Amino acid sequence: MNLDVLSVFDIALVSLLLYYLLQRLRTSRAMAVLIGLLALKVIHFIAGTLGLYTLTWLLSHVFDSLFILIIVIFQPDIRKALVDIGNMPLFHYKKRLLTTDMAREIIDASLEMAKKRVGALIVFERSVAMTDLIDQEGQRLDAEISKRLLMNLFYEGSPLHDGAVIISHGRIAAAGCILPLAVAKGQNFGTRHRAALGITLDSDAAVLVVSEERGEISLAVRGELQRNLDGDTLEKILHEIL
Repeated sequence: MNLDVLSVFDIALVSLLLYYLLQRLRTSRAMAVLIGLLALKVIHFIAGTLGLYTLTWLLSHVFDSLFILIIVIFQPDIRKALVDIGNMPLFHYKKRLLTTDMAREIIDASLEMAKKRVGALIVFERSVAMTDLIDQEGQRLDAEISKRLLMNLFYEGSPLHDGAVIISHGRIAAAGCILPLAVAKGQNFGTRHRAALGITLDSDAAVLVVSEERGEISLAVRGELQRNLDGDTLEKILHEIL
């Protein structure tokens, strides 16, 4: 009886895992690759049935290394899935990252920069540390969050205005940080928006973007971009996630 219960539990876990993987692959380019691999497997079966020995031999060697092939082909999707699993609330305790006054300073600075068409990129570190980004290109600051400082950092004459500001533990940890760029996927995204999406695909960070071209404020979380936010909406979202 115990074996039966364990077997059902085992099958349920495998089914849930397969469902999760298919859901993730369904909305990515990896699904097309998976279909291609299945097509090759069908060709391999037909070649073996018809006695096409050379083609069968070639495809057999391909499928002998299928595990390594899958890891290489699906590396970005596997990485993203593992990041999402690691970012589940189950593995993290919720903590307050910003006070109301800090959020107000950031929102006021963002609204003012949007009005003046000053581009900005502000990363809110959550449970995944941004230390590597700070050490690679960024300028460490460890400064108090203020509207004036944020506007000075992103002012066009500042040597750090092209990079991102990283907010960590309620302070401006660094500025001038270079973020990884996400693939645009046919959307009309600028470099700042692609950078915002890129870092949120690799971590649980939230990223605020001010567009200098359109003068609009956007927020990226988990690879999704919410655009054209007003002050009240931005304050509500920041309160929920930070």
